[in-house]
Amino acid sequence: MFNKLKKLFGTGENENPSTVESTISVSKEVAIKAPLTGEFNDLSEVPDPVFAEKMMGDGFAITPSEGVVVSPVDGEIVQVFHTKHAVGIRSNEGLEVLIHVGLETVKLEGQGFEAHVTEGQKVKAGDQLLTFDLNYIKENAKSTITPVIFTNGDIAENIEINASGAIQAGSTVANVTLK
Repeated sequence: MFNKLKKLFGTGENENPSTVESTISVSKEVAIKAPLTGEFNDLSEVPDPVFAEKMMGDGFAITPSEGVVVSPVDGEIVQVFHTKHAVGIRSNEGLEVLIHVGLETVKLEGQGFEAHVTEGQKVKAGDQLLTFDLNYIKENAKSTITPVIFTNGDIAENIEINASGAIQAGSTVANVTLK
């Protein structure tokens, strides 16, 4: 899974470095907006060690109160998982963000999810990415908690998370300063 994610998020061997460079702007700070409305959670609260122990990267999680996922950054869709439970975005500054709706949702094989974007599509913060049936996910998955992971955190100099409690989709929850 990790090798696949590395390929999906632009760290694979077949990547053309000049293409990546041309999509990265000179800004060193990325404001991360909440991709969901719900309750903010620290990654350590996610009941899955892959996320809680930051094996895939740093970030945060949200327990959703609505079934709508919006883009947390301006950028490009680099991956829409075929099961529609997760989407990867590369911000214009080069930060890679994975939004993984719920836990053990891959086993739902796309049921309860609808993707509204495709790979290669440019998005703005707040654009709708996915919708999902929150009640169906509650009934059929391990958890609705949704990790938001910075999968190429090695380019981050500092990650400052400024959220707690109830949050609204589109509100700023973190600032990432890039090296």
